[in-house]
Amino acid sequence: MKSQKPGHDAECARPKGGPGAAFLLAQVGAHAAARFAKRLDELRLLPAHAGVLRILGSTPAITQQALAGMLRMVPSRLVALVDELEGGGFVERGEDPGDRRRYALRLTERGRSILRDIGRVAREHQADLLAALSEIEQRQLADLLQRVADEQGLTRGVHPGFGRTDRGKPGAAKEG
Repeated sequence: MKSQKPGHDAECARPKGGPGAAFLLAQVGAHAAARFAKRLDELRLLPAHAGVLRILGSTPAITQQALAGMLRMVPSRLVALVDELEGGGFVERGEDPGDRRRYALRLTERGRSILRDIGRVAREHQADLLAALSEIEQRQLADLLQRVADEQGLTRGVHPGFGRTDRGKPGAAKEG
């Protein structure tokens, strides 16, 4: 006979008085973010790099200012990220045809290639993370989470971490 851990119900193998959905969502979210960051590290990228590249892949020739607004990011932080991506040969700055005072950002061929690699990594990550769910359950989960995100006013396809000015450090002072 298997011994049960204290606080577990034999019927559903779930802790009695277990955590609520909000805690579980935060727990899985933090776990997923850390694992995705580790996967991206193999490509020598940060999650923020991947997010910027993904948006540039779907919005070519966007200005730095428009991208910062879309990401709700402090422009100086975006400049640093773009500098890193430009230094890696993934992004190039060029004149904005509509306003020569602004830079338009474009993916280079190397940027398009790494974006395909990011897509592969993201698909592998999702498959591993959601392996316990059927395809139907995965779609249901995505639909439910999108409803929650929409109700919370989150911008579709934009991680809210971009708006943080503390580089994700708990307790760090915010820029004003």
